[in-house]
Parts: sequence; structure tokens; C-alpha cells
Amino acid sequence: QVQLVESGGELVQPGGSLRLSCAASGIIFSIHALGWSRQTPGKRRELVAGIDTAHNTNYADSVKGRFTIFRDNAKSTVYLEMNNLKPEDTAVYYCHARRINEFWGQGTQVTVSS
Repeated sequence: QVQLVESGGELVQPGGSLRLSCAASGIIFSIHALGWSRQTPGKRRELVAGIDTAHNTNYADSVKGRFTIFRDNAKSTVYLEMNNLKPEDTAVYYCHARRINEFWGQGTQVTVSS
């Protein structure tokens, strides 16, 4: 059974930082492309960052220079380091893994507010 479990979401003030983690089980982690997406009520889910099996990364324009995605294959975990957070970053953040099939976690809430 494949599981992706996110953690690290919380309430943070504007300008603050958070690190999200996503621990995977039930898949051969190293051969999957990974990503983080986010969603707010009434909006489409948005891809925030992706990392492939060669550790190449890509980011949404709205988070470039502020967010960093990285992976630790030994721990089967993908991370999203978020700096200089803004209120518009408030969302539920989901991690996902893809090779042939795609798997999603349940999400973790990030709220940026003073």
C-alpha cells in the first residue's frame, strides 16, 4: 500500500519560514518524480515545485527564489523549504510522486497570517 504523509504545516507570520516534509512508503522512492502542489478553496490545485530522479528542480513563478524542494532518497522523504512566506502562500500543501501511476498525500495546512 502506497502512503505519502505530509507534515510541517502550521500558522506562521508573514516573512517567516517553514519546512514541509513528506515521507513515502510502499514505492521505490528513488525512481519517482516528486512534487508539491497547493490548493485554496475555490481555486485549482497549483503545482508549486517539482524534482525529478536526477534532482533537477522546477518552480512556479510565484515561489521562485523563496521555496526550495529537495529529496532524501535514503529516507524516502521529500521536503519543501519555504522562506519569506506571504499571506497568498496560505493553502493546503500536497506532496505527490509519479512514475507510471501518480500518488498523492492527504495534505498539510499552511497559514500565513499576522
